[in-house]
Amino acid sequence: MARRSHLTDLGCIACEDLTELGAGKEGWLVNDPTLLSALDTHCLALSNQSLILILDWNNHDSNDPSSINKLKIRPSLIPSLQGEITAIQWLVFDDIKVLAIGTSNGYLLIYSLRGDLVHEQMIYPGRILRLRVRSTKSLLSEDASSEELCVVMSGVIARFDGSDLWKMLQKWSQDTHSQMWERKTQNGEDLGNSYGRITHQLWNVSKYGSCADASITGLMPPPLMEVQSSERFYCAVTIGEDTVISAYRSGGLIALNFRLSEDRSRSLVGAILSKVVPVAFSTISSFSSMIWSSKKASPKKSEVKPQSFARASVLTCLKDHPRKGEKLTLSPSGSLAAITDSLGRILLLDTQALVVVRIWKGYRDACCLFMEMQVGKDKASSSSAYHEYSKSDYCLCLAIHAPRKGIIEVWQMRIGPRLFSIQCAKGSKILQPTPRFISSSSYSSLYYPLEVFLLNGDSGRLSVLNRSFN
Repeated sequence: MARRSHLTDLGCIACEDLTELGAGKEGWLVNDPTLLSALDTHCLALSNQSLILILDWNNHDSNDPSSINKLKIRPSLIPSLQGEITAIQWLVFDDIKVLAIGTSNGYLLIYSLRGDLVHEQMIYPGRILRLRVRSTKSLLSEDASSEELCVVMSGVIARFDGSDLWKMLQKWSQDTHSQMWERKTQNGEDLGNSYGRITHQLWNVSKYGSCADASITGLMPPPLMEVQSSERFYCAVTIGEDTVISAYRSGGLIALNFRLSEDRSRSLVGAILSKVVPVAFSTISSFSSMIWSSKKASPKKSEVKPQSFARASVLTCLKDHPRKGEKLTLSPSGSLAAITDSLGRILLLDTQALVVVRIWKGYRDACCLFMEMQVGKDKASSSSAYHEYSKSDYCLCLAIHAPRKGIIEVWQMRIGPRLFSIQCAKGSKILQPTPRFISSSSYSSLYYPLEVFLLNGDSGRLSVLNRSFN
């Protein structure tokens, strides 16, 4: 009865194509550390180090797995250059949906649902551990809005603003519809660099050692003694082997390609020079390069070098040897973070106050995801469509998957009780759809709560945790 009241079966996604990723062996979905997954609405991407399989079950028969649309992408990766696939994530903008790929040598690649390479860019030499999408949109105040793709590496964090990604994808979409893309393919141009490099911020967060996971939690006020400017500051939280939790304040000048001034006693003359001199130097360099290129064309591309680091200052650090931070997940607003460690604890961190507000013990190898539920609603109201409700009708909860116990528990935030617990089979994994980037033109008053899905790798059954609890 517990399964029927708290889980809704969505169908089976099992197919022969999954055998290339290891399906057919017991526990294949969770035992292979190189197997990656990314979920979007009616779409799941699974990947190993060289192959990506996309399963799209929109408008398919839940009892007929053969009706699922399948797409295989084999990126043309040179091991000595781009390396292997180490991270995947969906990027969803209105009617544009693409798949972002991170590699072991620090490359970011973006592929379309047709398998076309849309963009390729080297971020920083090193292994990309995770790609995170965060979307907090406010139509009342632009300063309160923050949409980004966060690229997490060992000791390095890169931030791509959602608006810059959207502009690039818009150009690509326009070229695709006008058949310019096909002409570029015929001309043999480098499709991955057709639209130039996407501007981004880059921070060094390795002061207390390498990190196993990290995330940008949102905007934060500038330092008290800092001169007020158009600079935006972000808070980044990292976890790793040397420190369970570290927090950084990171700044960036969006209008100046994210290059930061290290001089805190900035004067008016200094501010003018800091803006005029780089522009003048850039103009002279561009003019001289044009003259030089007209005399002699270089047959080889210049070596791509990563941009310099922006300023990042340490806010706090928690060391608790031999405890090591392992996984991190953020709430939708970014105000809370659930952190798992190597000794079976789960820490609930207030990312604004940078204080641990709750601890769970005895959850080794656990995985956590935030979700939103209607708690205490009557049966009549909970049976109606969820789009009739607003965000205030839902409360924030934390779903904890404890594979060693074979259960999933849902706890009410921040200090609420455990709402329910359900049994789950071995070889199961909890997933969550990627947050969507929201533009002003597509903003809707309809609210879609955060959901958690359960995928049983051995049976191929996909279920969703019910959003109402009576």
